[in-house]
Amino acid sequence: MTRIIAIGAAAIAIVFVGGMSWLGFWKDGGDQFAQCRGGNVAGGAGAIGGPFELVSETGETVTEKEVIDQPALIYFGYTFCPDVCPVDVARNAQAVDILEEQGEMVKPVFISVDPKRDTPEVVDDFTANLHPRMLGLTGSPEQVKAASQAYRTYYSAHDDEDDEYYLVDHSTMTYLVLPETGFVDFFRRDTSAEEMADRVQCFLDAG
Repeated sequence: MTRIIAIGAAAIAIVFVGGMSWLGFWKDGGDQFAQCRGGNVAGGAGAIGGPFELVSETGETVTEKEVIDQPALIYFGYTFCPDVCPVDVARNAQAVDILEEQGEMVKPVFISVDPKRDTPEVVDDFTANLHPRMLGLTGSPEQVKAASQAYRTYYSAHDDEDDEYYLVDHSTMTYLVLPETGFVDFFRRDTSAEEMADRVQCFLDAG
């Protein structure tokens, strides 16, 4: 699965930059979350996120307003992913539990980029095994593509998609989104659950 990480990193590198070399929104001036940020986004935080319409694990059509009704950690992946997704999503669930122990309710969200196999029922089984409050989302190929584009994620099914065991290359960032603010930060794969919880808490305190 190293190919997934390499391709995802290459795609995301166009958007995400780790240093302070970028000028604009994420400089200290006028940014209430400056002390919490772990990286920069080209074009500012407003370049990430936006409206979407997906299908929940219970089969209901939902919009971003219904999904992001509280602070949320959003991850794009797929249930058949053999190693990357389960590890990342489990890390997110652990961070959510740490925050809950601190009195903060943050919603873990999993959005499938494999709508062909990931029906609401399949996504429901996946999320139920990872966290009782995790919300799983899927949808039509068009709905999934629109949500992915809104968050500037990358995914691509292998050419042998007719094989039921095909893999999907995808980016691996986790996004922190606040109801009134929208997207505020992202977390890479090497961020620990404790580190993630600390940074999320910083945003919640500053909000």
